[in-house]
Amino acid sequence: MKSLSLRPPPPGAPVADVLTATAGDAHDVLGMRSRARAFAVPLLTDEFTTSGEALLDHADAVADILAAIGGSESVQAVAYLSYASAQLNRPDEIIGKAFGDGLARLAIETSKLEQVQMLSRAKRNEQASDSELASQQTEYVRKMLLAFSRDLRVVLLRLASRLQTLRYCAAVRRAPTPMLLRESHDVFAPLANRLGIWQIKWEMEDLIFRAQEPDTYKMVASLLDEKRVERETALEQRRAEIEAALCAQGIAAQVSGRPKHISSIVRKMRGKGLDFDQVFDVRALRIMVPQVDDCYAALGWVHQQFTPVPDEFDDYIAKPKINGYQSLHTVVRDGEGRAWEIQIRTREMHEHAEHGVAAHWAYKEAGTKGYVGVSAASDYDAKIAVLRQLLAWERDLSGTAPQYGLFDDRIYVLTPDAAIVELPAGATPVDFAYTVHTELGHRCRGAKVDGAMVPLNTPLKNGQTVEVVVAKEGGPSRDWLNADLGYLASSRARAKVRAWFNAQQARETTARGREMVEKLLQREGKTSVSMDFLANELGYKSPDALFETVGKDELSLRSIETVLRPPAPQPDADAQILLRKPKPEGGARGGVLVVGLDSLLTQPARCCKPAPPDAIGGYVTRGRGVTVHRRDCASFRDLLAREPERVIEVDWSAPAEGRKTAYPVDVAVEATDRQGLLRDISDVFAREKMNVIGVQTQSVKGWAWMTFTVEVSDTQRLSQVLREVLNVTGVRVAKRR
Repeated sequence: MKSLSLRPPPPGAPVADVLTATAGDAHDVLGMRSRARAFAVPLLTDEFTTSGEALLDHADAVADILAAIGGSESVQAVAYLSYASAQLNRPDEIIGKAFGDGLARLAIETSKLEQVQMLSRAKRNEQASDSELASQQTEYVRKMLLAFSRDLRVVLLRLASRLQTLRYCAAVRRAPTPMLLRESHDVFAPLANRLGIWQIKWEMEDLIFRAQEPDTYKMVASLLDEKRVERETALEQRRAEIEAALCAQGIAAQVSGRPKHISSIVRKMRGKGLDFDQVFDVRALRIMVPQVDDCYAALGWVHQQFTPVPDEFDDYIAKPKINGYQSLHTVVRDGEGRAWEIQIRTREMHEHAEHGVAAHWAYKEAGTKGYVGVSAASDYDAKIAVLRQLLAWERDLSGTAPQYGLFDDRIYVLTPDAAIVELPAGATPVDFAYTVHTELGHRCRGAKVDGAMVPLNTPLKNGQTVEVVVAKEGGPSRDWLNADLGYLASSRARAKVRAWFNAQQARETTARGREMVEKLLQREGKTSVSMDFLANELGYKSPDALFETVGKDELSLRSIETVLRPPAPQPDADAQILLRKPKPEGGARGGVLVVGLDSLLTQPARCCKPAPPDAIGGYVTRGRGVTVHRRDCASFRDLLAREPERVIEVDWSAPAEGRKTAYPVDVAVEATDRQGLLRDISDVFAREKMNVIGVQTQSVKGWAWMTFTVEVSDTQRLSQVLREVLNVTGVRVAKRR
């Protein structure tokens, strides 16, 4: 349908007044549908749908379809008003004045949904070779129907319109576009099935099949036509026999032949590997009776008179289908061996089977009739019953559990090239930009909605076309994270904005840390030292990880100095295992006493870092003296098991009076990550006069793991300090490693 402006009114008459007067003058003599048609005629004449059908003829046919499934005159009227609204500049004002605000809103919503789907279909026709993208956009069309289904009448109007488009294409022998067929097959026919509108469902499926497989359709149609006289004679004879017999049994039954649907026949032939003559429902009857009890009485009579076919009986009265369909289905064979499919139902069941939700029509008109066999004491109850069916339809097609609240929490808008984008309700142009592409979001500086510039915190609505104005470079604004300003409704978009700022801060911190390390290397005269080597020696995966830690003040430069100033080389000859040292004046100054020997070169093991009064043991190395381990050290136990002859007894010597020896000890801390955590823990060590010579930290998903290397002269004193560390907010573990 072309997008047009309203034609000029007769001289001296404003358009709104002319249209209102036309509708108003006829109000007393015409029904609602006739008034709406008279209103639309000057707007729709000489206009055509995208399939080539005259728009006024299309509206007439849609209104007829709605009437056939029980639609009220007001809903039939919307079939004209929705197409007329697209030709008006102020449809809400003009239609609202002539027909009321309720019908105006319904017409505008229906028109908007059709235009959005039309634009999307055109886009998908261009991308037909990309099946994955086409499938995604078809899925969005389905979700868009749900988003517009706050008023079920919008959905039913679109169903009727799509059926008429398929009818027209078949009548003029014009093949529908592949995307229109796909949309009809994947979205509209399943929707009609879920809502139980079989009259539309079967015809739509036949028309789709006719367009998709014209040769097969013609073949089955010709086979049906060849045996039509013979079949109709047999049907009439069997129909009259059964109706008379049931009436004689006191069951007021009406028996009729059942229409044949070619798509259903072919599906059954293919699904069960049957020939045409074997398809049961080619010979099919329907029995309608007054009460449910009569259904089972009629079934009993049928099974007595004919031979039931095993596994071909279904009781949809005791266990209705999900969409509320109820009936008894059975297949029997007559005396000549011919199969007959028979359906037995009440008149009320038949009405629902034909029209489904439309049998009671929209919840606004449902009253106490209810829906799908559910008594509706109020409009709200009827609405909920309808929405349950739409939610179940959503589950059918998506294969997922229904998402309650689906009708209120999603909207669907278009990109400038008519691709559909799904957003949370309340989303803004900034949310839209981040959904399309992260970089588009970062550089978003303005937005146009339906061609008009709007503020970036403007909430979007279903069906709008959104275009983003971007800068060549730059990033998001911190204002976007302020919930009170309303720039972002999507948690995903908020996460992307935070990630940008976090990455920006990390880059700045890394640059600061790099500068600090480079200055240290210059002071130490070690500019030739590889950054990779330095990071590896300190236990970091990359130099950038090291720089970031230094930049956060979480690693002391003193730790780097330790790596740059390695200890003096030790003798490596086996003959130098025993190294005698002169005794200091005044006795031992503290350290490790090797039992049975005057003195040995000793060094604490890096794996366990012993300190008094730990129980310790010594291991005689090759060329590096005695390595002192804690007795509970796993490495020491392994050495004792493998080379017991090299393990010797050692003990702590008494320190010199007035002097304490400091030993490096590692402390592990686990805590909830927060700002200032490292500072608070460091303050505890400083307050307790315990020197920290190294720190390593790691933070993952809100948790921080830290290793502090502190100097102690007595591990008992360390235990007291760790109890203080445990009192720091967020700390859950503080222990010696």
